Amino acid sequence: MVKATFINLPASKKKIIKQSLVNEFSTYPLAKAQVARIVAQAGIARGAFYKYFTDLNDAYQYIYGIAIMAVHSPVELTSAFEPQQYYQNVANFIEKAQQSSYAGLIKMHILYNENSVGQPFPRELITKLDPQNWSAMVLSHATIRLVMENPEQEKEVMARFKASLELLKRGTN
Repeated sequence: MVKATFINLPASKKKIIKQSLVNEFSTYPLAKAQVARIVAQAGIARGAFYKYFTDLNDAYQYIYGIAIMAVHSPVELTSAFEPQQYYQNVANFIEKAQQSSYAGLIKMHILYNENSVGQPFPRELITKLDPQNWSAMVLSHATIRLVMENPEQEKEVMARFKASLELLKRGTN
């Protein structure tokens, strides 16, 4: 967790450090990221980095949390399965992510870092969702990943996603 020394920094200094984190984690997967590049770009001492963050993973979790809050709308699931809700949520996420200043960071997370920093689905969510909603949630994340990997195929991937959601809906009738 980010340390109080970072939280208490002047806004201008925090902004420089945050931008350095975004730049590093948008360019390199977490496994190849380096504190040395972050501190050089931010103009801070290596020791200061460790006064602000426990380690590189801590810094990553911090900046990715900010990024995801900026682009991820809250998802409300109803007891009834609604394909259009899933489709719209994914379309909105992709649009916001692509237009965001965090686009590179989010893409890097989805393509390289997601499995190294935790599970995309909390255990309690998996056990509470009915099979249709669980399948749609997994399909939603797979769709986002495909679009991030192949943005030129977004239209085709989204059309296939919509058709797949409709198949899930028909599965209960």
